[in-house]
Order: sequence, then C-alpha cells, then structure tokens
Amino acid sequence: MPEVIFPGPEGRLEGRYHPQKEKDAPIAIVLHPHPQFGGTMNNKVVYNLHYAFYNMGFTVLRFNFRGVGRSQGEYDQGVGELSDAASALDYLQSMNNNSKHCWVAGFSFGAWIGMQLLMRRPEITGFISVSPPANMYDFSFLAPCPSSGLIINGSNDRVAPPADTVNLVNKLHEQKGITITHDEVPGAGHFFEEDHMDTLIDTTTSYVQRRLTENTR
Repeated sequence: MPEVIFPGPEGRLEGRYHPQKEKDAPIAIVLHPHPQFGGTMNNKVVYNLHYAFYNMGFTVLRFNFRGVGRSQGEYDQGVGELSDAASALDYLQSMNNNSKHCWVAGFSFGAWIGMQLLMRRPEITGFISVSPPANMYDFSFLAPCPSSGLIINGSNDRVAPPADTVNLVNKLHEQKGITITHDEVPGAGHFFEEDHMDTLIDTTTSYVQRRLTENTR
C-alpha cells in the first residue's frame, strides 16, 4: 500500500493511500484516536476499518494527525486536527473527482473529529463513528447532523461510557431527514479487543453495503 505525504495546514502529513482500479470508486477517509494517548493511523481499529472499506470497493486514505509519526506540527486540541482532516479529504478528492460517495470513519477522538468534518463538508454521504467519546467532548455541534451514519460502541467501554453514547444517539434521533443507526456490541471494550473486532468490522461492512445499495443520505 503506497505511503503518501501530502500538504497539511502545518506542514506535511503522512498517510497510507489505497486506490481502487475503478475511476469512479467511492472514497473514504479513516481518522485515528487521540494523538496524546498513543493514537496513530496504525491503530488496530483504524487499520481494520481501512481494509473493510477497501474490501467494499472504496478508495481509502488514513493518515497521521499533526505531530504523529512523520506528520509535521504538534497536537492542537482538536482544532488543528480538524483542519488536518479537511486537508486529507481535499487530497483524496483531488485524485478521485468522479466519486459519487464520500464516507468518513473515525475511532474515539477520530470519531469526534470525523463528525465535525461532516458538518463542514456537505459532500460526505455517510459516517461511521466507533466509540465516540461523548463523555469527554461536546457533540452539540451536530445541529442538525447533515447525513445518516452508524454509531457503534462496546457495552463494556470504560473510556467512553455507553450511557453517554446512548444520550448522544437519542439527541440525534430527534432530527428529521437522517437516520442514525446505533449498535452496542455486548462485552466489547473501547478498543474492541479479541473477537469483538470481527463484530465491529462485520457490522460496519453490512451497514455500509446496505447504504450503498439504497443511495440515501
């Protein structure tokens, strides 16, 4: 898989880019967990989401936020990381301007960034938010949430308690014109260790494939 370096707001950003042969393949960007707690683009959840999208026929990009790996800059409380994600999406779109579908997937901190990106970029048609840390970050900017998506978390998540995720989902359910699908994986922790990773990827795959055949927002 080609390593790529592309321009970000604070210097170069390092990524992994996995194109399909089809020129009009759908595109997806995958966002990693918190940079200050060991989060990188090679996190297991991020890596597995990347390949899940690729195996569904998407051209996929994952990358390191500023200050992680070979990406330049330093941690910026989520503000700069959102700009990094926007730059990554620009880069992905510049090479795939015939795509009809654009998805964003994020894990933990990356889910928070991904849902903010959703608000800024109307061309995003769907999202996957894995273990969104609704206890640590304010998600009230999703008013209204512009597209339908899947929120998936584990019932034994001790980093982002399930009750906070349920509150977030319930708020989003009140909005019209979109459908938020929520799946809580029994026994899974924040990182979907052991067999739970398979459940996470299977659930994500079936959700995305259904959405692609429906062609809905």
